[in-house]
Amino acid sequence: MQCTHFADTSVLAEQQGQIVGFISGYLMPSQPDTLFIWQVAVSDSCRGQGLASQMLEQILRRPFCAQVTQLETTVTAANEASKALFQRLAAKLNADLASKTLFDSERHFCGEHDTEHLLRIGPFHNLYAKLAAVPSTSATSVSENTSRGSKTL
Repeated sequence: MQCTHFADTSVLAEQQGQIVGFISGYLMPSQPDTLFIWQVAVSDSCRGQGLASQMLEQILRRPFCAQVTQLETTVTAANEASKALFQRLAAKLNADLASKTLFDSERHFCGEHDTEHLLRIGPFHNLYAKLAAVPSTSATSVSENTSRGSKTL
């Protein structure tokens, strides 16, 4: 399903033939100007090198996302890396970052899972042109998911 339903809003990163990163997201059906990032994963060997930022920007550069002016995701308070990733993106886009509780630990998870905070970046303007002009500087190849598998860009 990731390679078919979410192909335009997902990305896979490979390094020397090994998968080292993945992001999946989708345009929100009731808000087609909002990209929701569902999962971000980076291998231990590539953390701290800007790979997650590069993958996010690669998704936002796509013509399919040209109308996106807001980005949302959920993050737990303990996930410092994810919070920092989205703070950096907001700063790069010169956009506001707002946070609010979406799913409370006690109310929604009976204390079995940490509270999930909704992060919202935006609005940002002319995003497609702005990010398309920023060159990518990583030796890691970033791939676009397709219905036939993944394709290195």
